[in-house]
Amino acid sequence: MAEKSDTSWTRRGRDLDPVDLRADQPHSARIHDYFLGGKDNFPADRDAAERVLEAFPNVRITARANRAFMARAVRYLASEAGIHQFIDLGTGIPTSPNLHEIAQRVAPDARVVYADNDPIVLTHARALLASGAAGRTAYLNADVRDLDTILTAAELHDTLNLSRPVAVSLIAIMHFIPDEQDAYGLVRRLVGALPAGSYLTLTHGTADFDPVGGRQAWWAYAAGDIASRARCRAEVERFFAGLELVEPGVQVVHRWRPDAEAEDGLTDAEVAIYGGVGRKD
Repeated sequence: MAEKSDTSWTRRGRDLDPVDLRADQPHSARIHDYFLGGKDNFPADRDAAERVLEAFPNVRITARANRAFMARAVRYLASEAGIHQFIDLGTGIPTSPNLHEIAQRVAPDARVVYADNDPIVLTHARALLASGAAGRTAYLNADVRDLDTILTAAELHDTLNLSRPVAVSLIAIMHFIPDEQDAYGLVRRLVGALPAGSYLTLTHGTADFDPVGGRQAWWAYAAGDIASRARCRAEVERFFAGLELVEPGVQVVHRWRPDAEAEDGLTDAEVAIYGGVGRKD
């Protein structure tokens, strides 16, 4: 790994023109931004988001609880597990605090590689994903399904030392990978490329607690030509096959190591997304 301490982000696809934003097509990252109250979305995204909200009105609660889980998991990994290298796949539009900000509050030398396939994420990465002075960040314009591009990227190997443990985050992304795209095989291959002592952090939407509303929400995504697949708890646990789950295992995310900042009074049906952290031995 290069020993330079460049504090800037790096990227592929430097000269995007407006057509590359595909503003007429809804994208899951921009829909999620809308759920979180962001402004970086287009009419097509808002129309798709409103269809999901009509089917599952609690989706904004889900989005907040999912993000809070991510923060707790990163703090655990950077402090208790001693992980200072992260790969965040399906980054989404940056929302502070971003993963590197959370990690670097605990470990200032933490290094993070972000990857997403929405060009609007790249435009924000330029301004918002810059590392602190002691650490480093990099950004890949890549789809999570294109592991060859991600795992061979110069930016990845220049930023991280892949002979040492890495934490990979798949936050609210695998429910957009249906079975026919080999979702489980993708995760197995990704984890298989990491050294022992690495971690997988994953969250995944479910219809376990509201089967009717859940199905309608996934159909609403399909109406926007966004493939999706709700999975039950056992199916989510399957993503961690061969890994040692960190206590308390796969849980609805607000029940995973809640802290003083957690929202009070949330129900499983309102949150409707599982999360867990697993360690590779």
